[in-house]
Amino acid sequence: MAFSSHIFLFYFLPVLLALYHMLPARWLAARNVLLLVAGYVFYAWIDPRLTLLLFGLTVVNYALSRLITGSSTRRVRLLTTAGAIALDLVVLGIFKYTAFLGESLNSLLRFAGRDTLPILRIVLPVGISFYTFKVISYIVDVYRGRSPAARSLLDFACYVSFFPQLLSGPIQRFGTIDAKGEIVPTFADQLRTRWRTPHTFSHGVALFMLGFAKKILLADGVAQVADAVFAAASPGTLDAWFGALAYSFQLYFDFSAYSEMAIGIGLMFGFDCPRNFDAPYRADSFGDFWRRWHISLSGWLRDYLYIPLGGNRAGTGRTYINLMIVFLLCGLWHGAGWTFIVWGAWHGAWLVVERLLGRRPFYAFLPSPVRVLVTFLLITVGWVIFRAPDLAEAGRMLAIMFVPQSAQGGSTLLSAVIYTRGHLIVMALCAVLVFQPLQGCDWTGRLHWAKVPVLVVLFALALMTMFAQSFRSFLYFQF
Repeated sequence: MAFSSHIFLFYFLPVLLALYHMLPARWLAARNVLLLVAGYVFYAWIDPRLTLLLFGLTVVNYALSRLITGSSTRRVRLLTTAGAIALDLVVLGIFKYTAFLGESLNSLLRFAGRDTLPILRIVLPVGISFYTFKVISYIVDVYRGRSPAARSLLDFACYVSFFPQLLSGPIQRFGTIDAKGEIVPTFADQLRTRWRTPHTFSHGVALFMLGFAKKILLADGVAQVADAVFAAASPGTLDAWFGALAYSFQLYFDFSAYSEMAIGIGLMFGFDCPRNFDAPYRADSFGDFWRRWHISLSGWLRDYLYIPLGGNRAGTGRTYINLMIVFLLCGLWHGAGWTFIVWGAWHGAWLVVERLLGRRPFYAFLPSPVRVLVTFLLITVGWVIFRAPDLAEAGRMLAIMFVPQSAQGGSTLLSAVIYTRGHLIVMALCAVLVFQPLQGCDWTGRLHWAKVPVLVVLFALALMTMFAQSFRSFLYFQF
């Protein structure tokens, strides 16, 4: 069930809000039970079988966390923590990487002239990357003493299955504050006490409406351009760049819209969720970009991977190795394919270069607006690799982008699809909006009556557009 589906908009969310707020505020346990049931219904709508995996991981990790807190022996706590993490990663690996590993092995066998092996293909559970990282952060924080263990299985299950974050984050931690630049109660705190005011509820509604409009009117609009260009047999250089920029815009507006809608829904139920984006395309370096893009993931990688590997404490060479390991695994987390690994290596390599130059890009001498533009273009090149189905296709698109050539075969048809007035207007709007600093959380947080008509008009236009076009799921559902 997607936030942008009519089932969610007109049935699931309104009914759940009505039931939730009919319960007295002092009945917090009943409200938590309702949210738990809602999370499982929300997830079961995709495939009821997936709830068994979600429930199994929840129960096992809760039991192991109790063992960690209940043991007085450090060795037992360490072994239990390591076992829990290994179990979570094995489950993630089986469901997400079995086919990829089989295909890679078969490629080696074919190269060696040997017979290939049958490949076991397993349906990838939606959201497994996100809720696996949530439970790992919980286990590690409990072991480190940075988070209290959940008081009950109900609390922990509610945390893992919290439906606004279940499919695509943000990756909120249970007992540590990881929001950027703001102080919010932890999720554990909010399970015990939540305050709802007309302001927080209206802020949540406004943020949800704005995110919905961004998804339908902007992300889905430029998606048509990106899909057409990447599917074309021989686009010209201008077409290829236009499609690459369209995908950069699509990815940002699609994922940031989901995050804003998730945060908005959380506010409607009295939960503060961490921000996930801070105008990332205004970054003037790759380091700055990762402080602004998918903040909950970059924070997770820093605290649970980069620092445990040694961070920058073990010397310059080890720092570079750690950065590359983190971003190779970041790419692999996004998807089981070599394009994702190469995309991770692209970002890791630029971060290493910046470390070599004293945390500055090689173009640091340029004026600030030019640095931002160069960073954006280098990130766009990475997105081409990220978007391509395989490395050969990524190489073909990049060759077209950097070796000037005219479109061939069907160029008139492609131009008629991508350079329409509507697409040009949407692309121009995206180009303006991604480079301005005001974020949706800020704009809706200072809500006044002059903004209400704007939100209503945008939401109405988005609804009409939604019913007039084919359904597009959120991009990060596949990761």
